[in-house]
Amino acid sequence: MSRTLGTVARGVRTPIFREGDNVVEGVVSSVLTALKENGIQPHDKDVAAVTESVVARCQGNYATVEQILQSAADRGEAPLLVVCDEISDPHNLGAILRTAECAGAHGVIIPKRRSAGLTAIVAKTSAGAVSYIPVARVPNIPALLKDLKKQGVWVFGTAADGNTTLYNADLKGPAAIIIGSEGTGMTRLAAENCDFLVSIPMKGKISSLNASAAAAILLYEAVRQRG
Repeated sequence: MSRTLGTVARGVRTPIFREGDNVVEGVVSSVLTALKENGIQPHDKDVAAVTESVVARCQGNYATVEQILQSAADRGEAPLLVVCDEISDPHNLGAILRTAECAGAHGVIIPKRRSAGLTAIVAKTSAGAVSYIPVARVPNIPALLKDLKKQGVWVFGTAADGNTTLYNADLKGPAAIIIGSEGTGMTRLAAENCDFLVSIPMKGKISSLNASAAAAILLYEAVRQRG
């Protein structure tokens, strides 16, 4: 019997895997279903490769803000959170996740709308950080900030015209760092709910930084202050 050599690429629909699910069984079932739908008959010694999109599906379970705060409490640490205010570029979100995990942040919070989510691109750009740092999604960022302040978390927004310079910001206590969108920065309502608007010193001719770069600078200033 003749065999055809080559590669066939097809999209595979997989479920959202949750903690405790049998990922291997789910992936195999999804691949077999895709083969059947595309009229492909698998043979012995055929190889099926699944891309990193399945990894993103596995990591697509969002935490809650309460879980993130409890995690900090369990570790006996002041919460260090990153709140992404309408970060739509998945590469920026992935880079922020990577830096936040490296800096020891307890979690990242994103809005449900007008934001990148946990996609394959985000998972790949984060270099695996999505496996370790909790990400929560909330319906309303200003409401989140008000609730965090009630729980004793200080809210630090990033703004070019901020009235607090980076090195005067006290990030040793419970802190939420707000990173605005790539084009317009923080939304007006998010800025109005900040305790401090922090400016990063700029010495060159360009007046702004990439969102993920700004996040990295503030996070590592927090690391420095916290020792």
